[in-house]
Amino acid sequence: MAPGAPVSARVRRNRWIAGGVAVAVLAAAGVATAVLVTGGAAEPGASASASPTATPSPTPDRPSPVATPTATPVPTFDRAARSIDDPNSIWVVVDKLRPLQPMDYEPADLVAVPVAHTWDPLLRREASDAVVAMFAAAKSEAGLSLASNSAYRSYAAQQNIYVGDDELTARPGFSEHQTGLSIDVGAESGTCSLEVCFADTPEGAWLRDNAYRFGFLLRYPADKQPVTGYQFEPWHFRYIGVELAAEMRKTGVTTLEEFFGLPAAPAYQ
Repeated sequence: MAPGAPVSARVRRNRWIAGGVAVAVLAAAGVATAVLVTGGAAEPGASASASPTATPSPTPDRPSPVATPTATPVPTFDRAARSIDDPNSIWVVVDKLRPLQPMDYEPADLVAVPVAHTWDPLLRREASDAVVAMFAAAKSEAGLSLASNSAYRSYAAQQNIYVGDDELTARPGFSEHQTGLSIDVGAESGTCSLEVCFADTPEGAWLRDNAYRFGFLLRYPADKQPVTGYQFEPWHFRYIGVELAAEMRKTGVTTLEEFFGLPAAPAYQ
């Protein structure tokens, strides 16, 4: 069409339609761009086909339930595992209120104890084996030489020893030595044998700290005369077995009377 020529009504109408289509196309493209960039929803009136399909958020995994562990009971020491009345029991408790029954009891399994000694020692076999092991450990671990000063004493022997001093010597039938489970230990050199000063010797200190490992108890501690009825005897050790000796060591209880809930025995009745 030549410049300046008049525009017919048909041409004007066609141009108007073409312009409207172009505007609509541009508008739709803008809406789609906005949705893609912002992630937001299209303006009202926008074509539904221009909006992208929403992707659902993944559901987080929930941890599987954990079963509650079964509580494990803590083992407790059975104080009734052995008799404290039967003279054949290694836990028998003998004191001024608890005589042996029968009073002239004599163990059936006495054996000679193969260790250095003052008087030929006899003990029940289990106690004898423990003494041998303890003396050997004192030698190998600390270079100490121990000796037995006294072990089993019969009812008749105790009659000859007892002179009426109830704080130093037991009456016949009331002596731990008669059980065949007690031994008086000293240094092989004889230093402070059967004397309180034995507690301050290397041998006495080693026994105080280690005798429990072999099943022995320092039977008459320095601070327990009101309970045991006897003066401090750092040389007197009573075999009670490793299990009981370790339990008493762990709990800090130092006398059989207190451990088993028995009355104190400061004097004969």
